[in-house]
Amino acid sequence: MNTQYDLIVVGGGILGTFHAYHALQKNLKVAILERNSIPQGATVRNFGQVVPSGMDIKWQNFGKESLNIYKDLQSKADLTVRQNGSVYIASNDEELQLIEELSQINKNNDYESVILSKSECIQKFDGLRSDYCKGGLFFPQEISVDSGEMIVKLHQYLKNQEGLDIFYNTTVVETTENNSQCTVVTAEGKKIHSSKIIICGGHEFKTLYPEVFNESDLEVSKLQMLQTKPQGIYSLPGNILTGLSIRRYESFTECESFAKIKEGEDKNSFEKKFGIHILFKQALDGSVIIGDSHEYADAKNADDLGYDLNMDIDEFMINEAKKIIDLPTYEIQRRWFGIYSQCKTKDIFEHNVSPNIHIVTGIGGKGMTGSGGYSKFNINTIFS
Repeated sequence: MNTQYDLIVVGGGILGTFHAYHALQKNLKVAILERNSIPQGATVRNFGQVVPSGMDIKWQNFGKESLNIYKDLQSKADLTVRQNGSVYIASNDEELQLIEELSQINKNNDYESVILSKSECIQKFDGLRSDYCKGGLFFPQEISVDSGEMIVKLHQYLKNQEGLDIFYNTTVVETTENNSQCTVVTAEGKKIHSSKIIICGGHEFKTLYPEVFNESDLEVSKLQMLQTKPQGIYSLPGNILTGLSIRRYESFTECESFAKIKEGEDKNSFEKKFGIHILFKQALDGSVIIGDSHEYADAKNADDLGYDLNMDIDEFMINEAKKIIDLPTYEIQRRWFGIYSQCKTKDIFEHNVSPNIHIVTGIGGKGMTGSGGYSKFNINTIFS
Protein backbone atom coordinates (compact mmCIF):
# COMPACT_ATOMS: atom_id res chain seq x y z
CA MET A 1 0.00 0.00 0.00
CA ASN A 2 1.31 3.43 -0.97
CA THR A 3 1.04 6.10 1.68
CA GLN A 4 0.59 9.20 -0.53
CA TYR A 5 -2.15 9.85 -3.11
CA ASP A 6 -3.75 12.77 -4.88
CA LEU A 7 -7.18 11.43 -3.93
CA ILE A 8 -8.49 8.82 -1.53
CA VAL A 9 -12.10 7.78 -2.01
CA VAL A 10 -13.75 6.18 1.02
CA GLY A 11 -16.41 3.79 -0.30
CA GLY A 12 -16.29 1.61 -3.40
CA GLY A 13 -19.92 1.86 -4.52
CA ILE A 14 -20.92 3.38 -7.82
CA LEU A 15 -20.72 7.00 -6.62
CA GLY A 16 -17.27 6.60 -5.10
CA THR A 17 -16.01 4.53 -8.02
CA PHE A 18 -17.02 7.10 -10.61
CA HIS A 19 -15.32 9.84 -8.58
CA ALA A 20 -12.19 7.70 -8.68
CA TYR A 21 -12.63 7.07 -12.43
CA HIS A 22 -12.81 10.76 -13.32
CA ALA A 23 -9.83 11.57 -11.09
CA LEU A 24 -7.86 8.87 -12.92
CA GLN A 25 -8.77 10.54 -16.22
CA LYS A 26 -6.91 13.59 -14.90
CA ASN A 27 -3.79 11.38 -14.38
CA LEU A 28 -4.15 11.65 -10.62
CA LYS A 29 -2.96 8.92 -8.24
CA VAL A 30 -6.12 7.49 -6.70
CA ALA A 31 -7.04 4.88 -4.09
CA ILE A 32 -10.43 3.49 -3.09
CA LEU A 33 -10.83 2.13 0.43
CA GLU A 34 -13.82 -0.22 0.66
CA ARG A 35 -14.88 -1.64 4.03
CA ASN A 36 -16.29 -4.91 2.61
CA SER A 37 -14.82 -7.64 0.44
CA ILE A 38 -16.87 -6.15 -2.41
CA PRO A 39 -19.47 -3.35 -2.27
CA GLN A 40 -22.55 -4.49 -0.33
CA GLY A 41 -24.84 -1.44 -0.38
CA ALA A 42 -27.32 0.13 -2.76
CA THR A 43 -24.94 -0.28 -5.72
CA VAL A 44 -25.47 -4.05 -5.77
CA ARG A 45 -29.06 -4.12 -4.47
CA ASN A 46 -30.88 -2.42 -7.31
CA PHE A 47 -32.36 -3.13 -10.72
CA GLY A 48 -29.36 -2.09 -12.79
CA GLN A 49 -31.47 0.31 -14.81
CA VAL A 50 -29.72 3.40 -16.18
CA VAL A 51 -32.73 5.59 -16.91
CA PRO A 52 -32.17 9.35 -17.34
CA SER A 53 -35.76 9.45 -18.57
CA GLY A 54 -36.99 9.25 -14.96
CA MET A 55 -35.13 12.33 -13.74
CA ASP A 56 -35.64 16.09 -13.75
CA ILE A 57 -33.73 18.11 -16.34
CA LYS A 58 -30.62 18.69 -14.20
CA TRP A 59 -30.12 15.02 -13.40
CA GLN A 60 -31.27 13.87 -16.83
CA ASN A 61 -28.31 15.79 -18.23
CA PHE A 62 -25.99 14.06 -15.73
CA GLY A 63 -27.64 10.77 -16.72
CA LYS A 64 -27.08 11.38 -20.42
CA GLU A 65 -23.40 11.91 -19.67
CA SER A 66 -23.44 8.66 -17.67
CA LEU A 67 -24.87 6.76 -20.64
CA ASN A 68 -21.92 7.87 -22.76
CA ILE A 69 -19.46 6.87 -20.02
CA TYR A 70 -21.01 3.39 -19.56
CA LYS A 71 -21.02 2.76 -23.30
CA ASP A 72 -17.40 3.90 -23.66
CA LEU A 73 -16.30 1.66 -20.79
CA GLN A 74 -18.24 -1.28 -22.25
CA SER A 75 -16.27 -0.87 -25.50
CA LYS A 76 -13.10 -1.48 -23.47
CA ALA A 77 -14.28 -4.19 -21.05
CA ASP A 78 -17.41 -6.31 -20.63
CA LEU A 79 -19.27 -4.58 -17.80
CA THR A 80 -22.64 -6.29 -18.60
CA VAL A 81 -23.84 -3.07 -20.27
CA ARG A 82 -26.48 -3.60 -22.95
CA GLN A 83 -28.33 -0.85 -24.76
CA ASN A 84 -31.83 -2.26 -24.89
CA GLY A 85 -33.80 0.83 -23.93
CA SER A 86 -36.49 1.66 -21.40
CA VAL A 87 -40.25 1.89 -21.80
CA TYR A 88 -42.96 3.45 -19.65
CA ILE A 89 -46.25 1.60 -20.07
CA ALA A 90 -49.39 3.70 -19.53
CA SER A 91 -52.41 1.89 -18.12
CA ASN A 92 -55.05 4.62 -18.53
CA ASP A 93 -55.78 7.95 -20.22
CA GLU A 94 -54.15 10.02 -17.46
CA GLU A 95 -50.88 8.16 -17.82
CA LEU A 96 -51.12 8.40 -21.62
CA GLN A 97 -51.42 12.15 -21.27
CA LEU A 98 -48.35 12.28 -19.04
CA ILE A 99 -46.14 10.28 -21.41
CA GLU A 100 -47.24 12.48 -24.31
CA GLU A 101 -46.32 15.59 -22.32
CA LEU A 102 -42.97 14.09 -21.29
CA SER A 103 -42.24 13.23 -24.90
CA GLN A 104 -42.49 16.93 -25.77
CA ILE A 105 -40.25 17.87 -22.83
CA ASN A 106 -37.71 15.31 -24.10
CA LYS A 107 -37.72 16.93 -27.55
CA ASN A 108 -37.02 20.31 -25.99
CA ASN A 109 -34.13 18.78 -24.02
CA ASP A 110 -32.77 16.95 -27.06
CA TYR A 111 -33.35 13.52 -25.53
CA GLU A 112 -34.61 10.82 -27.85
CA SER A 113 -37.94 9.16 -27.05
CA VAL A 114 -40.58 7.43 -29.15
CA ILE A 115 -44.32 7.20 -28.49
CA LEU A 116 -45.52 3.61 -28.98
CA SER A 117 -49.10 2.66 -29.65
CA LYS A 118 -50.79 -0.11 -27.70
CA SER A 119 -50.26 -2.58 -30.52
CA GLU A 120 -46.61 -1.58 -30.91
CA CYS A 121 -46.01 -2.13 -27.19
CA ILE A 122 -47.67 -5.55 -27.21
CA GLN A 123 -45.68 -6.58 -30.29
CA LYS A 124 -42.36 -5.38 -28.83
CA PHE A 125 -42.75 -6.72 -25.29
CA ASP A 126 -43.77 -10.36 -25.21
CA GLY A 127 -46.36 -11.16 -22.56
CA LEU A 128 -47.49 -7.56 -22.01
CA ARG A 129 -51.19 -7.73 -21.20
CA SER A 130 -53.55 -5.96 -23.59
CA ASP A 131 -56.01 -5.23 -20.76
CA TYR A 132 -53.29 -3.22 -18.98
CA CYS A 133 -51.37 -1.45 -21.74
CA LYS A 134 -52.80 1.65 -23.40
CA GLY A 135 -49.53 2.84 -24.96
CA GLY A 136 -45.92 3.52 -24.10
CA LEU A 137 -42.97 5.91 -24.26
CA PHE A 138 -39.70 4.27 -25.33
CA PHE A 139 -36.17 5.56 -24.71
CA PRO A 140 -33.82 3.70 -27.08
CA GLN A 141 -30.56 5.11 -25.69
CA GLU A 142 -31.01 3.75 -22.16
CA ILE A 143 -29.15 0.74 -20.82
CA SER A 144 -29.28 -2.18 -18.44
CA VAL A 145 -26.46 -3.59 -16.30
CA ASP A 146 -26.23 -6.46 -13.85
CA SER A 147 -25.23 -4.30 -10.90
CA GLY A 148 -23.33 -6.71 -8.66
CA GLU A 149 -21.27 -8.11 -11.50
CA MET A 150 -20.77 -4.69 -13.10
CA ILE A 151 -19.17 -2.94 -10.11
CA VAL A 152 -16.66 -5.76 -9.58
CA LYS A 153 -15.70 -5.74 -13.26
CA LEU A 154 -15.42 -1.95 -13.22
CA HIS A 155 -13.05 -2.13 -10.25
CA GLN A 156 -10.95 -4.73 -12.04
CA TYR A 157 -10.77 -2.63 -15.19
CA LEU A 158 -9.79 0.54 -13.32
CA LYS A 159 -7.15 -1.36 -11.35
CA ASN A 160 -5.64 -3.19 -14.32
CA GLN A 161 -5.94 -0.54 -17.03
CA GLU A 162 -6.18 2.85 -15.32
CA GLY A 163 -3.82 2.45 -12.34
CA LEU A 164 -6.39 2.56 -9.53
CA ASP A 165 -5.29 1.22 -6.15
CA ILE A 166 -8.23 -0.43 -4.40
CA PHE A 167 -8.18 -1.95 -0.94
CA TYR A 168 -11.08 -4.13 0.20
CA ASN A 169 -11.86 -5.10 3.79
CA THR A 170 -10.45 -1.72 4.82
CA THR A 171 -12.54 0.33 7.22
CA VAL A 172 -11.67 3.99 7.65
CA VAL A 173 -12.24 5.13 11.24
CA GLU A 174 -10.82 8.65 11.06
CA THR A 175 -9.97 11.34 8.51
CA THR A 176 -8.02 14.51 9.30
CA GLU A 177 -6.50 17.48 7.50
CA ASN A 178 -3.45 19.41 8.69
CA ASN A 179 -1.76 22.10 6.60
CA SER A 180 -3.48 20.82 3.42
CA GLN A 181 -2.26 17.27 4.07
CA CYS A 182 -5.12 14.79 4.48
CA THR A 183 -4.82 11.52 6.36
CA VAL A 184 -7.06 8.49 6.71
CA VAL A 185 -6.66 6.08 9.60
CA THR A 186 -7.87 2.52 9.10
CA ALA A 187 -9.25 0.15 11.71
CA GLU A 188 -5.86 -1.62 11.66
CA GLY A 189 -4.15 1.65 12.57
CA LYS A 190 -2.57 2.27 9.16
CA LYS A 191 -2.24 5.89 8.04
CA ILE A 192 -2.54 6.85 4.37
CA HIS A 193 -2.04 10.40 3.11
CA SER A 194 -3.54 12.32 0.23
CA SER A 195 -4.13 15.80 -1.09
CA LYS A 196 -7.90 15.30 -0.96
CA ILE A 197 -10.43 12.83 0.46
CA ILE A 198 -13.95 12.16 -0.81
CA ILE A 199 -16.23 10.14 1.46
CA CYS A 200 -18.97 8.26 -0.39
CA GLY A 201 -20.31 6.02 2.35
CA GLY A 202 -23.85 5.46 1.12
CA HIS A 203 -26.15 4.97 4.10
CA GLU A 204 -23.31 4.12 6.54
CA PHE A 205 -23.56 7.00 9.02
CA LYS A 206 -22.10 5.59 12.24
CA THR A 207 -18.35 5.44 11.65
CA LEU A 208 -17.30 8.75 10.15
CA TYR A 209 -18.86 12.08 11.20
CA PRO A 210 -22.09 10.70 12.70
CA GLU A 211 -22.89 14.11 14.19
CA VAL A 212 -22.93 15.64 10.70
CA PHE A 213 -25.43 13.07 9.47
CA ASN A 214 -27.60 13.20 12.60
CA GLU A 215 -28.04 16.94 12.17
CA SER A 216 -28.68 16.75 8.41
CA ASP A 217 -31.90 16.34 6.48
CA LEU A 218 -30.74 12.95 5.21
CA GLU A 219 -33.14 10.03 5.31
CA VAL A 220 -32.83 6.41 4.28
CA SER A 221 -35.17 4.42 2.09
CA LYS A 222 -35.66 0.67 2.32
CA LEU A 223 -36.67 -1.01 -0.95
CA GLN A 224 -37.89 -4.57 -1.43
CA MET A 225 -37.17 -6.49 -4.63
CA LEU A 226 -37.71 -10.00 -5.94
CA GLN A 227 -36.13 -12.15 -8.63
CA THR A 228 -37.90 -14.93 -10.49
CA LYS A 229 -36.30 -18.14 -11.59
CA PRO A 230 -34.86 -18.08 -15.14
CA GLN A 231 -37.59 -17.75 -17.76
CA GLY A 232 -36.21 -20.21 -20.30
CA ILE A 233 -36.26 -18.92 -23.88
CA TYR A 234 -38.52 -16.01 -22.95
CA SER A 235 -36.98 -12.59 -23.60
CA LEU A 236 -38.08 -9.28 -22.10
CA PRO A 237 -35.96 -6.55 -23.68
CA GLY A 238 -35.01 -3.43 -21.79
CA ASN A 239 -36.23 -1.76 -18.64
CA ILE A 240 -40.00 -1.97 -18.16
CA LEU A 241 -41.55 0.79 -16.08
CA THR A 242 -45.28 1.00 -15.54
CA GLY A 243 -48.18 3.28 -14.65
CA LEU A 244 -47.18 3.60 -11.01
CA SER A 245 -43.69 4.67 -12.15
CA ILE A 246 -45.24 7.36 -14.36
CA ARG A 247 -47.07 8.63 -11.28
CA ARG A 248 -43.88 8.63 -9.18
CA TYR A 249 -40.79 9.58 -11.15
CA GLU A 250 -39.31 13.08 -11.03
CA SER A 251 -39.38 13.65 -14.78
CA PHE A 252 -43.18 13.46 -14.85
CA THR A 253 -43.50 16.13 -12.15
CA GLU A 254 -42.43 18.60 -14.84
CA CYS A 255 -45.46 17.66 -16.96
CA GLU A 256 -48.30 20.19 -17.07
CA SER A 257 -50.97 17.67 -16.00
CA PHE A 258 -49.01 16.00 -13.21
CA ALA A 259 -50.19 18.05 -10.22
CA LYS A 260 -53.88 17.71 -11.13
CA ILE A 261 -53.55 13.96 -11.72
CA LYS A 262 -51.80 13.49 -8.36
CA GLU A 263 -54.64 15.34 -6.61
CA GLY A 264 -57.08 12.65 -7.69
CA GLU A 265 -55.08 9.72 -6.30
CA ASP A 266 -56.02 7.72 -3.22
CA LYS A 267 -53.30 8.76 -0.80
CA ASN A 268 -54.29 6.00 1.65
CA SER A 269 -53.87 3.13 -0.81
CA PHE A 270 -51.45 0.28 -0.05
CA GLU A 271 -49.12 1.29 -2.88
CA LYS A 272 -48.94 4.88 -1.61
CA LYS A 273 -48.34 3.80 1.99
CA PHE A 274 -45.31 1.73 0.96
CA GLY A 275 -44.20 3.75 -2.08
CA ILE A 276 -44.68 0.87 -4.51
CA HIS A 277 -44.24 1.08 -8.25
CA ILE A 278 -43.78 -1.94 -10.49
CA LEU A 279 -40.62 -2.38 -12.55
CA PHE A 280 -39.29 -5.33 -14.54
CA LYS A 281 -35.77 -6.07 -15.76
CA GLN A 282 -34.46 -9.32 -17.17
CA ALA A 283 -31.04 -10.36 -15.91
CA LEU A 284 -28.40 -12.08 -18.01
CA ASP A 285 -29.40 -15.50 -16.66
CA GLY A 286 -32.97 -15.04 -17.95
CA SER A 287 -34.53 -14.34 -14.55
CA VAL A 288 -36.67 -11.24 -14.10
CA ILE A 289 -36.20 -8.74 -11.27
CA ILE A 290 -39.45 -7.21 -9.97
CA GLY A 291 -40.05 -4.40 -7.50
CA ASP A 292 -40.00 -2.14 -5.71
CA SER A 293 -41.20 -0.42 -2.52
CA HIS A 294 -40.07 2.51 -0.38
CA GLU A 295 -40.13 2.89 3.41
CA TYR A 296 -38.39 5.87 5.01
CA ALA A 297 -36.62 6.86 8.23
CA ASP A 298 -34.41 9.77 9.24
CA ALA A 299 -30.68 9.07 9.05
CA LYS A 300 -30.30 8.95 12.83
CA ASN A 301 -33.19 6.45 13.05
CA ALA A 302 -32.15 4.23 10.14
CA ASP A 303 -32.19 1.09 12.28
CA ASP A 304 -35.93 1.55 12.81
CA LEU A 305 -36.53 0.17 9.32
CA GLY A 306 -35.39 -3.25 10.51
CA TYR A 307 -33.96 -6.19 8.61
CA ASP A 308 -37.13 -8.12 7.86
CA LEU A 309 -38.97 -8.40 4.57
CA ASN A 310 -42.63 -7.41 4.63
CA MET A 311 -44.30 -10.31 2.84
CA ASP A 312 -47.49 -8.31 2.29
CA ILE A 313 -45.43 -5.96 0.12
CA ASP A 314 -43.93 -8.86 -1.83
CA GLU A 315 -47.34 -10.43 -2.37
CA PHE A 316 -48.82 -7.13 -3.52
CA MET A 317 -45.97 -6.56 -6.01
CA ILE A 318 -46.30 -10.05 -7.48
CA ASN A 319 -50.06 -9.70 -7.86
CA GLU A 320 -49.70 -6.30 -9.53
CA ALA A 321 -46.93 -7.60 -11.81
CA LYS A 322 -49.18 -10.44 -12.97
CA LYS A 323 -51.73 -7.85 -14.09
CA ILE A 324 -49.12 -6.25 -16.34
CA ILE A 325 -46.99 -9.01 -17.91
CA ASP A 326 -47.66 -12.74 -18.34
CA LEU A 327 -44.27 -14.29 -17.55
CA PRO A 328 -43.69 -18.02 -18.10
CA THR A 329 -43.07 -18.31 -14.35
CA TYR A 330 -43.55 -16.11 -11.32
CA GLU A 331 -41.74 -18.59 -9.11
CA ILE A 332 -39.41 -16.52 -6.94
CA GLN A 333 -35.82 -17.62 -6.37
CA ARG A 334 -34.56 -14.63 -4.39
CA ARG A 335 -35.91 -11.80 -2.22
CA TRP A 336 -33.93 -8.93 -0.71
CA PHE A 337 -34.02 -5.32 0.33
CA GLY A 338 -31.70 -2.44 -0.46
CA ILE A 339 -31.17 0.75 1.49
CA TYR A 340 -30.14 4.07 0.02
CA SER A 341 -29.79 7.55 1.47
CA GLN A 342 -31.31 10.72 0.11
CA CYS A 343 -31.99 14.30 1.19
CA LYS A 344 -35.44 15.62 1.96
CA THR A 345 -34.79 19.10 0.57
CA LYS A 346 -31.81 18.71 -1.79
CA ASP A 347 -30.94 16.38 -4.64
CA ILE A 348 -27.64 15.22 -3.08
CA PHE A 349 -25.78 15.66 0.22
CA GLU A 350 -22.50 17.57 -0.04
CA HIS A 351 -20.57 18.66 3.05
CA ASN A 352 -17.00 19.90 3.42
CA VAL A 353 -15.51 18.67 6.68
CA SER A 354 -12.43 20.78 5.91
CA PRO A 355 -11.14 22.44 2.75
CA ASN A 356 -9.95 19.14 1.25
CA ILE A 357 -12.18 16.53 2.93
CA HIS A 358 -15.54 16.22 1.20
CA ILE A 359 -18.58 14.09 2.06
CA VAL A 360 -20.74 13.21 -0.94
CA THR A 361 -23.74 10.93 -0.39
CA GLY A 362 -27.53 10.96 -0.37
CA ILE A 363 -27.84 10.58 -4.14
CA GLY A 364 -31.00 8.53 -3.55
CA GLY A 365 -32.29 6.35 -6.35
CA LYS A 366 -30.24 8.29 -8.89
CA GLY A 367 -26.98 6.47 -8.17
CA MET A 368 -26.70 4.02 -11.05
CA THR A 369 -27.94 6.60 -13.54
CA GLY A 370 -26.53 9.89 -12.31
CA SER A 371 -23.19 9.03 -10.69
CA GLY A 372 -21.12 8.95 -13.87
CA GLY A 373 -22.09 12.43 -15.04
CA TYR A 374 -22.34 14.04 -11.62
CA SER A 375 -18.95 12.70 -10.48
CA LYS A 376 -17.29 14.16 -13.56
CA PHE A 377 -18.74 17.57 -12.69
CA ASN A 378 -17.78 17.21 -9.02
CA ILE A 379 -14.19 16.10 -9.67
CA ASN A 380 -13.74 19.02 -12.06
CA THR A 381 -15.02 21.33 -9.31
CA ILE A 382 -12.89 19.86 -6.50
CA PHE A 383 -9.72 19.77 -8.60
CA SER A 384 -10.29 23.11 -10.36
